[in-house]
Amino acid sequence: MNARPLTSETARLKIGFVLARSFTLSAFAMFVDTLRLASDELDRSGRVHADWQVLGSTRHLITSSCGVEVAPTSDFVDPGQFNYIVVVGGLLTVERPIDNDTIAFLKRADLREVPLIGVCTGSFILAEAGLMDHHETCVSWLHYQAFRERFPDLAVRSDRLYNLDKARGSCAGGTSAADLAASIVRQSISRDAERNALEVLQIERARTALDIQPRRPLDIDCSDDRLKSILITMERHVEDIISIPDLAASVGISRRQLERLFHEKTGRSPAQAYMALRLHRARALLLQTKAPLIEIAIEVGFETAGHFIKAFKKAYGETPGRVRGATTH
Repeated sequence: MNARPLTSETARLKIGFVLARSFTLSAFAMFVDTLRLASDELDRSGRVHADWQVLGSTRHLITSSCGVEVAPTSDFVDPGQFNYIVVVGGLLTVERPIDNDTIAFLKRADLREVPLIGVCTGSFILAEAGLMDHHETCVSWLHYQAFRERFPDLAVRSDRLYNLDKARGSCAGGTSAADLAASIVRQSISRDAERNALEVLQIERARTALDIQPRRPLDIDCSDDRLKSILITMERHVEDIISIPDLAASVGISRRQLERLFHEKTGRSPAQAYMALRLHRARALLLQTKAPLIEIAIEVGFETAGHFIKAFKKAYGETPGRVRGATTH
């Protein structure tokens, strides 16, 4: 990311936070506490090497998704004062997570070439404002499908913890906010500052942008990052099926090596694991929606309802209709 350089006149790393309505408190806390601990030695909380403000169009309290309220500490000043503007999102069910004044501020920051970062679902807010075009967005696996549906023309991934791309950043939220903040601290302050923050936070090491999100599709517990990445990719592509050779190539191995890896780690072939993920998604749709069987079949990559029913019954011992019927009694 091309961060605004620190100069002798702006010796401190300066970050402005924009908190959405029902923002995720943990993601904000992990990010800002990494800055706080990196800014001074040990745990003195002095703003020696970094400074931060919570920005708002008003000074009204902003309520997080857990009910804790945070007060803005600054109005919308010139965004050029900051090295980064960090937007912390939260619940996707909130219709207007930020107001028009906030959207206008973010667009001014973009015009001033201040890097914008979406934390948790903050990337949705930036995308909605038209500020994620030409940038790859990293979101949690939990929000991947929602992002694709809302912004089908934008590049998105949910296998990595965070992404720094040109003048944008995004992360999955939770503890990955600390990893992203630590990366910025390392680039803008020093490795010693990063180390101090992580040690006080009891984080053994900062994970990189290449680390895989801690997700276990099908409850498969495996330490192999190649397998984790492929399982998450399979889970993201249950409708537009990716071929096994292409999956293998995505992690730099051959199809034969991938087959061997799956058998060693999971006891099944890649194709069997892929089918299990598709049918698991289909079962969730049966239980949670009223969509016709043919729609569900197509959504999980089957061309016909008959093929879907046969595969489903083989996996679960009963037909999709019977599974859905059991929930209505």
